[in-house]
This record gives sequence, C-alpha cells and structure tokens, in this order.
Amino acid sequence: MANTYIAIATVTVGSGGAANIEFTSIPQTYTDLVLMTSLRSTDTASNWGAAGIRFNGDSGSNYYAIELYGTGSAAGSGGGSASTSLNAGRPNANGTTANTFSNATLYIPNYTSSNQKSTSEDSVTENNATAALSPLVAGRWTGSSAITSMVLTPSGGFSWMQYSTATLYGIKNS
Repeated sequence: MANTYIAIATVTVGSGGAANIEFTSIPQTYTDLVLMTSLRSTDTASNWGAAGIRFNGDSGSNYYAIELYGTGSAAGSGGGSASTSLNAGRPNANGTTANTFSNATLYIPNYTSSNQKSTSEDSVTENNATAALSPLVAGRWTGSSAITSMVLTPSGGFSWMQYSTATLYGIKNS
C-alpha cells in the first residue's frame, strides 16, 4: 500500500457479533479517507445483503447513490433516489459459503470540506456458488460539515458476524 495511507483505526467484530461498526473522532489532518472492509452479516439469504454507512449521525434522507453491478450471469444498475444511508458494500450473508467474507473499498475525497461529500465504492462478494456480485457505486452525502464520525450497519436489522473487519485510512497529500 502507498506510504500516504495512514491507518487511523481498525475494528474487528468479536464473539457474538455486533450491530454496527463505528469510527468516532476522525482526525481532520488528512485530505481523503479510505474505508476497507471484510464483512459477513447474520442475514440468512443465500447470496448477499447490503451495508449502509452514515456520517456524523445523520439519519435523514441526505444520501444518494447510483450503482452498476455484475453477477457473473447478468448486469444491471440502480439507485438515484434519496436514502437514509449510503451504500458501503454488499456483505456476504450467512447463507453463503461458510467462513467467507465480502471485500469493499469506500473512497471519500475531501472529507473536511464544507461542501457535499462524494464517495466511490468497489466491492465483491465471495461465494463458492453460481451467484456472486461485483458492484461499483458512486455516492453523495449532502451534509456540509467535515466528516468526524461514521457508522457502518448491515441492512434489515441484522448484525455483523465475528471476524468482520473494517479499517479506516487517512490519505495525506504528499
């Protein structure tokens, strides 16, 4: 990894799982943020779920995203309307191949600005079956304050399973 990536914090879910993964007191000393995840949720589906992220405790309909995806046998797109969280990956569900985790990278440029924040996400599910998913997502949070905290939550009221991991990196402009 480039020497401009500085690990701010890593969260690894322990025994019993967790309802969310949270990063607080994010330093304002970087130009951009990168969130890298390896996730699996308690969702009982046989393929994938969804991960949502909120910034600074904002639970209003202030998030927008457009998604392009491929499943290995089909391609599609979606999104565009207001939501109460931003897409932050498609985690493996508990109904997928045992002990496999999805991977995602969420890039947040210029996170300290007083303008709306754009994001880009690239993720992939891992599954030894016929279905897999690889989405690309462009997102936007309409908040105008610097990002100081973020919460990553699985959709549908499920939880993160043990060993799910998220690392937040700061990028310095050097």
